[in-house]
Amino acid sequence: MSRLIGLGLLLAGLLYPFAVYFGMEHFAPWQFGLLLGSLWLARALFGARKPGSLWMATGAIAFCLLLALLDSPLLLRWYPVLISVFMLGLFGLSLKYGPPMVERLARLREPQLPAKAIVYTRQVTIVWCVFFLCNGLLAAALTLWAPLRWWMLYTGLISYGLMGLLFAIEWLIRQRVRGHP
Repeated sequence: MSRLIGLGLLLAGLLYPFAVYFGMEHFAPWQFGLLLGSLWLARALFGARKPGSLWMATGAIAFCLLLALLDSPLLLRWYPVLISVFMLGLFGLSLKYGPPMVERLARLREPQLPAKAIVYTRQVTIVWCVFFLCNGLLAAALTLWAPLRWWMLYTGLISYGLMGLLFAIEWLIRQRVRGHP
């Protein structure tokens, strides 16, 4: 059940900009809020307890309730900013309270990391923090000052392309650091 809810939230997040862009003619903002809020509530109630999961679910549910109550089309556009804030919070707090998020992910594959790798994963976590900060700021700027089409293009396509590019660049650097050709 937990994986199904997680998959539902992932798909909702990926498709959200397109749903807002194409669905605003057919659905009211409060309906988006109720649907999204229901997914987050299900995650809070039935999801796995991971670091940050409860405060993220609480923040998202509060956002969705506000969206449902205010029924504001402009408020719909703040959800990608909220997700960037969540990711920045997860990665940033992991730097303070450790281990860094990228180290946690690396240890899933290689439990005994050398000291050099631990330093490297901390640096990569910092890079992701900078990315999420810039991504959130750009999404906020587009929310405030750009046409809906630009917002949808950035939050629905370009930002994911940039994430993929960052993953690819980091993978290439990691291969070089590890001594692989």
